[in-house]
Amino acid sequence: MPLLPSPPTERDAVRAWVATHLGHLTCEPPGEPVPVSAVRGGQRAADAALATLDLAGYAARRNEVLPVGRRGATRLSPYVRHGLLPLPTVWAAAADAPARDRAKFRDELLWQEYARHLYARLGHRTAEALRFEAPVPRQAWPREPWPADMACVAATTAELHEDGWLVNQTRMWLASQWSVRAGADWREGAQEMYRHLLDGSQAANRLGWQWAVGTGTGKVYGFSRWQVEKRAPGLCRGCALQRACPVQEWPDTDAGPRADVPAELTGGPTDAAGPREPEVAGEPDAVWLTAESLGDTDPALLAHPDLPTVFVFDEPLLAHLRLSGKRLVFLAETLAELGCDVHLGDPVAELSGRRLAVTHAPVPGFARRAAQLDVVARHPWPWLRRPGQGSLRSFSAWVRSAG
Repeated sequence: MPLLPSPPTERDAVRAWVATHLGHLTCEPPGEPVPVSAVRGGQRAADAALATLDLAGYAARRNEVLPVGRRGATRLSPYVRHGLLPLPTVWAAAADAPARDRAKFRDELLWQEYARHLYARLGHRTAEALRFEAPVPRQAWPREPWPADMACVAATTAELHEDGWLVNQTRMWLASQWSVRAGADWREGAQEMYRHLLDGSQAANRLGWQWAVGTGTGKVYGFSRWQVEKRAPGLCRGCALQRACPVQEWPDTDAGPRADVPAELTGGPTDAAGPREPEVAGEPDAVWLTAESLGDTDPALLAHPDLPTVFVFDEPLLAHLRLSGKRLVFLAETLAELGCDVHLGDPVAELSGRRLAVTHAPVPGFARRAAQLDVVARHPWPWLRRPGQGSLRSFSAWVRSAG
């Protein structure tokens, strides 16, 4: 397939570019305008967000939901997810924050790193229960998992669908409501959330859902009216169901029975960690950029600044995932700043015949495609903590062993 025209930089033009070239791959109905998020893509936006990072009060306010002005969450996650802000860079940026806020913020960064370790080792098996089966409510839920007449659910899903970003608290609300109370398949709910989140990664999103519904820990997160009144005061007063709240009490649900634990969870090889040093077997003629690493500090990009760069929108994968257009707008804005060649198609076919330099990405799709391409220079992934062979059964144990 020929090169796509370079993505423009102006937002309305980017929307039109995505509609023209990628609109057939999104989850939005045909003819509906491509949505955009308040969070802009691109290195300039990422650097500006990091430069204005203020973590004072983060520990106390990170879970606040409404009013928006009370929120302490940073909104850096979309830039972290796509490598515009590598975790070591964000870790260092927190150095001068108040001690309690710094500790809590860095704990969240470690959670992201743990999710990547888990996904690098288990891959697509993170879509299976890790330690316990899914919970089964004692009482049947007779409605949709996310009912639109519940003000808490309506406000949260609207933010998800319109803006593509949620504070961690409301992610837990939706996950618990979907599976712990309604008893719906957590994997379907996780995929619906992934479809819209600008920071959507199979690693972090699946792990978050497994934590909330108890399949990863054996303890379910019980969403109820109490959390809404605490974190979003006033929301319940405007709800049509305020006098007949279906989540008034804690859900009557326990964690499921123990599942067969994947052997790799308790220990395994570190092959997916990638090289410690650049592995060079020849002279590349192009730098291949992946969706995992689109920042201007991408190691392969820094090592080969004079080479052309190329990115491929993976058409078969996108046709399967059906992501929201706002996620593709975010990527297009990022690619516009990079000035790279942009293709649409199967990455193996599009990159065939090129001698490539690339930064290792700890995801199954990268390993599969890289094995079929002429990668002559593979550069290390910027781990916050390089994966080892130890157990990944729990975050807390991993933190202690990796510390």
